[in-house]
Amino acid sequence: MKETAKLLQMLSEASGVSGYESPVRDVIVQELEPLVDEITTDRLGNVIALKRGQGDEPRPRVLVAAHMDEIGLMVLQIEKGFIRFVTVGGFDPRVLVGQQVIVHGRQALPGVIGNRPPHVVPREERDKPIPIDNLFIDVGLDDAQVRELVQVGDIVTLVQPFVEFRGNKLASGKALDNRTSVAALILAFEMLNGLRHDWDVYGVATAQEEVGLRGAITSAYGVAPQIGLAVDVTQGDMPGVPEVQTMKVDGGPAIGLGPNFAPALFDRVVKTAQAHEIPHQIEPAPWVGGTDAVAIQVAREGIPTSLLSIPLRYMHTVVETVALADIERTARLLAHVIAELTDQDWLTSN
Repeated sequence: MKETAKLLQMLSEASGVSGYESPVRDVIVQELEPLVDEITTDRLGNVIALKRGQGDEPRPRVLVAAHMDEIGLMVLQIEKGFIRFVTVGGFDPRVLVGQQVIVHGRQALPGVIGNRPPHVVPREERDKPIPIDNLFIDVGLDDAQVRELVQVGDIVTLVQPFVEFRGNKLASGKALDNRTSVAALILAFEMLNGLRHDWDVYGVATAQEEVGLRGAITSAYGVAPQIGLAVDVTQGDMPGVPEVQTMKVDGGPAIGLGPNFAPALFDRVVKTAQAHEIPHQIEPAPWVGGTDAVAIQVAREGIPTSLLSIPLRYMHTVVETVALADIERTARLLAHVIAELTDQDWLTSN
């Protein structure tokens, strides 16, 4: 079995800003290809892996979606050798100051995000949030050199080495939203090779989730599954956040409960977790969320959908932190849910 930490590190450290997922897509294809019967990339850039079931044809289809894109930055303007930028996805400007970056121009340029030091900031502004317009990237080159190598629209990624904490229970890095779920998807396919499953399984590493769930919209329409399983992250427990708003890190995947999720499918996922003694949590979600499950549910004439979420601390920063065991538990739950899909009658009770 693949080592979870090494797999997650490989996925985390690959570049894959929304709409520019090619580097991480190549890693995912390499990892999935030996585990499935067929793998393709669609016109939007989704990776679609098919593992055929052993049931009689025509076989029903289950779609498992985990988005592979990450939030990032884009060059907006070059100003006397310094680079002004905007965010692609939901970066909080408070976490950007002092970060190391790579500017993906004609060649990869290392740089840092700078800001005026407090010594030269008016006293009345020192305690205020820093507007993103005041930040800039310094790549250590003069204006002519920067303009030769960088153009408006180039993508910028933040640099953060993957770290395993002492005891090897937790790990931290960039883009763990949602590379943790991609890791769980890959591990689930590996486990399915040791289990019989009747349904065809379509595993999709979706593109452009962070800017509008676009990969889930197109892949759910194209695959037209009988059910959908989305895998994402959710807010992990941390100081300063009410317990009711978080899920416990190292407490197992959170199973979504609410109008976005089919009741009969929710019941089946919970019973499967209980039957296989997989630690899990229930996450009430009475509102429309921002995961691929939203797009899958309303594709075509409607698709019964469930959501498994891996608890993650410090979301949308470069030090997102997860429990490695939660990834493995999510993979086990996915594999067993899929292996136990033997009929479709229960779908009518949604």
